[in-house]
Amino acid sequence: MADTDRGTGREQRAPSRARYALAAVFAVHGAVTGSFATRVPWIQDHASLGAGRLGFALAFTAFGASCAMPLAGRISHRLGSRTALRALIALWTLSLPLPSLAVNLPTLCLAMFVYGASAGMADVAMNALGVEVERLMGKSIMSGLHGMWSAGALIGAAVGTLAAHLGTDARAHFTAAAAVLTVLGVLAAGRVPDLRPDEGEEPPPRFALPPRSALLIGAVGFCSVFAEGAGLDWSAVFLRDRLGSSAGLAAASTTGFMLTMAVARIAGDAVVNRFGAVRTVRAGGGLAVLGGLLIVVAGHPAVAMAGFALMGLGIAVVVPLCFAAAGHSGPNPSQAIAGVATITYTSGLVAPGLIGGVAQATSLVVSFGLVTALAFGLVAFAGVLRTAGVGAHS
Repeated sequence: MADTDRGTGREQRAPSRARYALAAVFAVHGAVTGSFATRVPWIQDHASLGAGRLGFALAFTAFGASCAMPLAGRISHRLGSRTALRALIALWTLSLPLPSLAVNLPTLCLAMFVYGASAGMADVAMNALGVEVERLMGKSIMSGLHGMWSAGALIGAAVGTLAAHLGTDARAHFTAAAAVLTVLGVLAAGRVPDLRPDEGEEPPPRFALPPRSALLIGAVGFCSVFAEGAGLDWSAVFLRDRLGSSAGLAAASTTGFMLTMAVARIAGDAVVNRFGAVRTVRAGGGLAVLGGLLIVVAGHPAVAMAGFALMGLGIAVVVPLCFAAAGHSGPNPSQAIAGVATITYTSGLVAPGLIGGVAQATSLVVSFGLVTALAFGLVAFAGVLRTAGVGAHS
């Protein structure tokens, strides 16, 4: 890929400016997710759906993302990275109001498919560009970028919580949020490097199976996202049902888990640059396993909350490093990242239901025993992240 800004030396003189612009794009992407998550109960009531039908509709988010992710590389090849990111981040932010307009199951399924498809394409485009900026800077930046995504999600959730508390119609809330985030996203995307294909370079296929290296990297991401989904969706339930905690304390556990992950991701690049991706993921996997063991044996809420905090700390940097390793693993970063992203999206979709099914058949303790076993996979298989890219040394 050729960088049209390299001839002027602008990006070479100040690559950090591109990093900050891309970090803002990540934050905008996260803010859309955080905004949506807080208004799901309103959407459920507006569409008159029970829990089962709502879960079915929400599954179309991952389905849409998986279908559309492979297209991101072709769009970037055709338009250039800057124009493609502008278009895709705008498509993502403008899709936010769609779920609030749904009035029944079919319309919500369609809305969630479009919402997920736009999310997935923007996700692949910005992560592929993150890998390129990482190359320009010569050091790890992916963890920090994902930390900004988490920060954006927290801000979006905070605003959404306030809107819900005030009884604001989600259609008005989402429309206003979409307008603001579209402007911020497009402005930020206008300051990223404009990477274009070399003359005569073939465009990536519309749909193609991910390379084998991406499948192995995606397996590591699967273990991490499974633990993340379990912590986000089941930590409050675990404290309330297993340990008899109050609703407020149970909710605080989930918030603490999210904050731990956000802080660890923002600080993670310094650790990766010092110790490398493989050692960092192995150490993180060890912390996640310790956290899982504390959850399993917990007899007091404080012990379980400490376990969730350790688990969040341990898995925080894994997905960013998986995307970075995928992008550095071959000649087509977008295709490899799309493969890893599809696997991790699938993990996020499967985890909550599987945890619930195991808990119903046995107990939540057994469910988190499964999470702990998967977390050990980070220790065992971290070596697949050893690539020729930045921060890969063991």
